Amino acid sequence: MRSKSIVFILVIALVLAVVATGMVTAYIKKTADRAGEGPHLVPVVVSANDLSFGHTLEEGDLKISMFPEESVPKGAISSVDSLIGQTNKVFLAQNEPILATKLSAIGGGLSLMISPPLRGLSIKVDKVSGVSGFVLPGDRVDVIALIQTGNSRDALAKTILQNVEVLAAGEKTEKQGNEPVTAQSVTLLVDNEGAEKLALAQTEGKLQLSLRNPNDTEILSETDALTKKELLEGPKKEEPKPKVIYRYRDRPKEPEPEPAKPDTLTIIRGRDASKEKPAMDRPEPGDSTNQPPGD
Repeated sequence: MRSKSIVFILVIALVLAVVATGMVTAYIKKTADRAGEGPHLVPVVVSANDLSFGHTLEEGDLKISMFPEESVPKGAISSVDSLIGQTNKVFLAQNEPILATKLSAIGGGLSLMISPPLRGLSIKVDKVSGVSGFVLPGDRVDVIALIQTGNSRDALAKTILQNVEVLAAGEKTEKQGNEPVTAQSVTLLVDNEGAEKLALAQTEGKLQLSLRNPNDTEILSETDALTKKELLEGPKKEEPKPKVIYRYRDRPKEPEPEPAKPDTLTIIRGRDASKEKPAMDRPEPGDSTNQPPGD
């Protein structure tokens, strides 16, 4: 009887061992199958390059990237066609998923960040004049205009705007002929007068950005434009002012006073002296003007 109980226990233990081995084998196989297949991937629209906010999305700005289903961010979009023509209201880095929260519901997302009466004006700069691409939204810059006049020695540089806020910055690839060219666009927040200065300077010459420390808000006093001649020969020296000699007009000479005529003359005849009037003052014969009455 005892031997039958031992056999029964062994049989049950063997059966349990077989069942456990089968379950472990099935689990390992299933895990291996999942590892071979990898995670389930779904399409997500991402930006093909850096996009400044306020940009109207085009087909070349977008591309599809496959994301693990469990890693897809909320609000992700799977179709490129549904985004064409919409406007992004935030800066988008390359390969960043484009979410519904990053799009403007009413269009013109950039315009919503402009406070009246300011204006947003975009200028085209290269990587050098744009401070090597380190200008980002929110930075403060000075704008220097480089203008070439008719004479090659009359080229000049002048700071036309100071402490201007960068509203947007980004790169865009354009085609010039058959070659792609990467151009950087920077949108500055300026008033109406500043917008006029930027428009004129960009038409007549080139613009250079000078990056400022965000804590530096001082507006420097306006200086004269630096010319090419001053750059090569040094600042112009102040020439001494010519001495001016003022000459009085020739005054007419005053007539010299005539010597006073004596009333009488002293005539000495020998030892006798008598006083007589000068001959010119004596009355003419027959003239009774100075004769005593009764003569």
